[in-house]
Amino acid sequence: MQADLLIHSAAQVITVASPGSPKRGAAMRELGIIPDGAVAVRDGRILDVGPSAELRSQVRAAKSLSAGGHLILPGFVDPHTHLVWAGERSAEFEMRVGGATYMEIMAAGGGIMNTVRQTRAASLDELVRQTRQRLERMLAHGTTTVEIKSGYGLNTRQELKQLAAIRRLQVESPATLVATFLGAHAIPAEYRGREDAYVDLVVDEMLPAVAALARPPAFCDVFCEDGAFTLDQSRRILEAARSHGFGLKIHVDEFQALGGTSLAVELGATSADHLVCTPEEEVERLARSDTIAVALPGTPFGLGHHDYTPARAVIDAGGALALATDCNPGTSWCENMQFMIALACRYMKLSPAEAISAATINAAHALGLGDEVGSLEPGKRADLSLYKVPSHQHLGYRFGTNMVEAVIAGGQML
Repeated sequence: MQADLLIHSAAQVITVASPGSPKRGAAMRELGIIPDGAVAVRDGRILDVGPSAELRSQVRAAKSLSAGGHLILPGFVDPHTHLVWAGERSAEFEMRVGGATYMEIMAAGGGIMNTVRQTRAASLDELVRQTRQRLERMLAHGTTTVEIKSGYGLNTRQELKQLAAIRRLQVESPATLVATFLGAHAIPAEYRGREDAYVDLVVDEMLPAVAALARPPAFCDVFCEDGAFTLDQSRRILEAARSHGFGLKIHVDEFQALGGTSLAVELGATSADHLVCTPEEEVERLARSDTIAVALPGTPFGLGHHDYTPARAVIDAGGALALATDCNPGTSWCENMQFMIALACRYMKLSPAEAISAATINAAHALGLGDEVGSLEPGKRADLSLYKVPSHQHLGYRFGTNMVEAVIAGGQML
């Protein structure tokens, strides 16, 4: 076989192979580990994976690289971020550590609305510049596929500006970027007391405008939460989005359980995200469904909270769990999926293997990309990272430093 690149002599190649479906329940502990493994790449795709001795005898590569006894993993997939924003909210962090709650800060005009004001004031070029820097940090930490939401515009023109920034970055970035429309992120100040009128705007004006784009986003999302959008408002928006052909996502049960998890299952949403206070019966319903549960451990960590997604219950019920950073300027400014794995092991009681499955193949399925990224299987996009550690356990064991030695995206060394 002819290849463009052969990486061999890895202590472990973690394939996370799961043909055609996410890993569910006990299968999340199965990583498809190849000791002394190798990966062959051709035309930006995985050509083959297997033992080093076997591939070195079968593959003629234009370039051969020794992994030096280190670890090879699929590129991380981050299926929930708010990466396009302007400015920062460090003053709110100081308020929070002084005792103010998330909802108190939001009610005082901070929180999401603070970022909305700064993002509305920024030019398209400035949004692209700031977001590019965050993407570069994600790539440096081994993340090669990123979902990016709008939601800091909250009017049609500004939401379209955010989506335009994502489209620009989709063209220039070596990462795979997936856009999500989140016009229903919060009720803007100019609609306070007229919340249903804002829902009308989302349904009757924003969604048709977004659907008419030459390259519309893949998904529509809603923040179903007390102080944001009610269950009925969320249903109306998501049903309208589905009629325009969007895949569905939903923020649910971050602070209060409103029934959003059951709504996600009923509507066939691709994912339900946050799930911090989801009732036990809804966890079981979610686990039996095709909707991926997305845990965002950086958010309770960033808020200083002690309650996390009941990830152990999702997995033990046979569900499919994914991890994401929720990278945003208020509660989880973190571009590092390695740290999400460390948090998941400590605070959600996942094994390192389960956390890696959640950050790769299951996260890919949370974006509808399970056949394209998230594992090292022949035919998939050649997204992988080389880690300066001898085994996969180190990704849960260690934290606070970047363990990545090299990143390859689409077959190209970055």
